[in-house]
Amino acid sequence: MDLLAMILTVAGLSVFEVIMSLDNAVINGQVLGTMSKKSRKWFITWGMIPSVFGVRFLLPWLIVLVAIPGLGLWGSLTSTFSSDPVVIEAIEMAAPMLLIAGGTFLVFLFFHWLFLEPKNYGLVGEKIIARNGIWFFAVVSVLLAVITWFAIEKSPLLGFGAVIGSTMFFITHGFKENAEKKEKEMLESGKGRIKMSDWSKIMYLEVIDATFSIDGILGSFAFTFAIPLILIGNGIGALAVRQLTVSNIENIKKYKYLKNGAMYSVFVLGIIMVLDSFGAHIPIWLSPMVMFGVVGYFFWKSRKEMRPIKK
Repeated sequence: MDLLAMILTVAGLSVFEVIMSLDNAVINGQVLGTMSKKSRKWFITWGMIPSVFGVRFLLPWLIVLVAIPGLGLWGSLTSTFSSDPVVIEAIEMAAPMLLIAGGTFLVFLFFHWLFLEPKNYGLVGEKIIARNGIWFFAVVSVLLAVITWFAIEKSPLLGFGAVIGSTMFFITHGFKENAEKKEKEMLESGKGRIKMSDWSKIMYLEVIDATFSIDGILGSFAFTFAIPLILIGNGIGALAVRQLTVSNIENIKKYKYLKNGAMYSVFVLGIIMVLDSFGAHIPIWLSPMVMFGVVGYFFWKSRKEMRPIKK
């Protein structure tokens, strides 16, 4: 991987982490508003250690380590920069399963947003689809059956990877629903209806941070398997999100189609990962460039609607 490709990959990972964490930043900003100044400062300063440096740094490393246990701790970190034929072969054998699991997860995530989640309608047809949200379960069930059918023909482990991806989606979705419920309780606590200590709120925010980070971590494998690049890109993005939480979250909320851009990026990245798992040749620059294009379009669309209407 040359220097330009590495820079493009890190930039893509950073932007992807930011757009995938916008909901998390909004939740954090709202809950922090119900806490004391001292507690807010502690969370912003020290609370980022487990959620940013812990989950976002260690989980990608752990995923590669579990998928290719023979590499060891150091080998899993440096494997994608190794010229050892044994290491290269191990990565090539494990990569398809990781890719199809992550791709299935991301595609399910997109369809859940498209069918069931409240949104600002940015494209034609989104409103009609949202009115028929019950079809989400039918769509993802058929999609999983199709992906698994073709994957099993290629390799039983590939089919198992698709099932793992769908399982991960429904597990994390359950955690997110619980996080939303707890968020409402914490906001009610700020109004004096429910008593909850600042320390309890911090613990819930840490759990919410960890839950929301999984989407971005799995999506990072669409960009690269180089763990050092993932660590750098995710770290920069996570620090940027934390800064937005502190200072500019209300301004970010004005860009009402950014979530649309994030989810359409998720959809494209999921398709790229699934195709890659079946052996399609995907250029290393495709994932970041597609994401920049999709997010850029919805950013422009948001800016366009923010302009005052001239008489």
